[in-house]
Amino acid sequence: MSEIHPAPGEFTEDQLSADPILRYFHYAHLPPFLQSVSKQFFLTAQFIVETCPRNPERTVALRKLLEAKDAAVRSNV
Repeated sequence: MSEIHPAPGEFTEDQLSADPILRYFHYAHLPPFLQSVSKQFFLTAQFIVETCPRNPERTVALRKLLEAKDAAVRSNV
């Protein structure tokens, strides 16, 4: 699969395999003022993956977090 931006390097291949949505929490490609917004959502996704068991509710949490991240970044564009 061709990707425009690679997944955040902080996630392991096992984490990305278990939760492919994690690859959309990348932020390094953004301008610095947007990175600071987006990185907070990455850190929250990382916290969720490290502290919550993998189940449908964790998947919903990550999906809704991604929606919030996209809205927050867009609000600053």
